[in-house]
Amino acid sequence: MRLRGKVAIVTGAAAGLGRAVAVRFACEGAIVVAADINTAGGATVMKQIHASGGEGLFVPTDVSQERDVAALVEETIRRYDRIDVLYNNAAVLFHDRDARAHQLSLETWEQTMSVNLRGAFLCAKHAIPPMLQQGGGSIINLGSPTGMTGCAPNLTAYSTSKAGIFGLTRMMAAGYARDQIRVNAIVPGTMDTPMNDGLLIDEAAREQYREAVPMGRLGLPSDIEGLAVFLASDESAYCTGGLYTCDGGLTTV
Repeated sequence: MRLRGKVAIVTGAAAGLGRAVAVRFACEGAIVVAADINTAGGATVMKQIHASGGEGLFVPTDVSQERDVAALVEETIRRYDRIDVLYNNAAVLFHDRDARAHQLSLETWEQTMSVNLRGAFLCAKHAIPPMLQQGGGSIINLGSPTGMTGCAPNLTAYSTSKAGIFGLTRMMAAGYARDQIRVNAIVPGTMDTPMNDGLLIDEAAREQYREAVPMGRLGLPSDIEGLAVFLASDESAYCTGGLYTCDGGLTTV
């Protein structure tokens, strides 16, 4: 078990990529603290973790609210006395409201930024002090190809929030490298997950997204798990500030 003895917080753990990684972390020996606003989904992921022999708890959390994030970290320390891994997965995508800049409402912009970028910052802000005290840790942020290129011009808020994630990742990686806190980002491609249901519900659109991927298929939650475990584990001890694509080659073309 590659994560035995580690305590991992996974945000956005109720569904999709977050749920897959939370369960895989537990299978690799980590104690998993699952965080999400979706309490029903949170209960489901904890059932999966406990059924597989894993340990952990679910803490209802809105990552855009500092009081919620502070409570999440405090409960984790109270129960387990440390935080080894922070997996910043929580995000929103308002595909029906996001738009080009002049068509984008301030409400949609602020809602997207508050979860996708401020949420990652707040979770790091509160998880880093325990990591400093214990002598290190691993923070893994979730990016997107939309934050690297202009591939989604109609998703201004989402794309900009993910570009911000890359900047946050690099700044924290440089700022905490001597403290043995590693900060990296995973960059999933077009994933067949609940977040993208609105984009993929139309079969013609699904085929268009699939055809754009050099490997010829959409990504699955299981495609992310191994990379997440690597970055959470001591196997990646010399890796920080990296952007690790898991996109079927989407960003190569």
